Amino acid sequence: MHRKGWVSLGVVLAGISLFILGSPWAYAAPAWDATLAKGKKPPAAKPREDGKLSIIAFGAHPDDSELKAGGVGALWAAQGHHVKLVSTTNGDVGHWSQAGGVLAQRRLAEVQKCDKMLGAATEVLDIHDGELMPTLENRQIFTRLMRDWKADIVLAPRSYDYHPDHRYTGILVQDSAFMVTVPFFCSDVPYLARNPVFLYYSDGFQKPNPFKPDIVVAIDDVIEKKVNAIAMLESQMLEGCCGGDERLVPKTEEEYVKRMDGVRDGLRRRCAGVANQYRAKLIELYGEERGKKVRYAEAFELCEYGSRPSIEELKKLFPTFEK
Repeated sequence: MHRKGWVSLGVVLAGISLFILGSPWAYAAPAWDATLAKGKKPPAAKPREDGKLSIIAFGAHPDDSELKAGGVGALWAAQGHHVKLVSTTNGDVGHWSQAGGVLAQRRLAEVQKCDKMLGAATEVLDIHDGELMPTLENRQIFTRLMRDWKADIVLAPRSYDYHPDHRYTGILVQDSAFMVTVPFFCSDVPYLARNPVFLYYSDGFQKPNPFKPDIVVAIDDVIEKKVNAIAMLESQMLEGCCGGDERLVPKTEEEYVKRMDGVRDGLRRRCAGVANQYRAKLIELYGEERGKKVRYAEAFELCEYGSRPSIEELKKLFPTFEK
């Protein structure tokens, strides 16, 4: 190419660069730029004035956190601690005969009743069931939720699971685990000066890593409250969610009572199964005499990404160990 040609090409490229820098594709200044320019640091969240713990539990659908942590949530709430159960999708395809807005509204009403009985606050994100993705926008949503609640403890599923919403709920909580402490990330909400304790719910998945309980909590004192609350999630517990069919719907009052009794029995067996599976850990934590007597339990694994309390410190955060 002749020298004149190179000069012309340079002029064209310079013009393109100026157009881009002056266009919507140019670098967009983050919201904190003005604060940073003044040499100011965003404020940290102020602790709750009552000195109680703040616990936020994330579940993919309007029943997940209730099933995995409804018992310990009820125990915390009974002691005056602040408990919030978050559904990261609205559950709008989780039924065999209903879907869309009708089902989303039904499940919202169900989970609000359930959580009220447990003593917890409720939030259901307006994200379609089956469509949760680990995006930056959702990471910001999760971070803001933890900060708004002034979280001391965060509960969530592990990222090993058959359901994409479960997996990505776990991933998004992990991705937010450090960012909640970063002042200029989501600087519109005061950051957490102390990283919360992050814990995973129990599950049976073995690959790539099986669940290993760090804390197993006796929920005998609230087992009836838990099963009665979760039984209110009739679209899921009574009617079989997306895997059910017409045969599960009671046709008479007698059938309804019988089906609900069966639902409650199944929920009790689920919690009894956790206690029996982790009996050795219960004995280690509660002592042999009491550990052997525990009938119902919920189990949690400590995440490496947040605060790392010792086992004695962890026991002080959970109810029932002081007895």
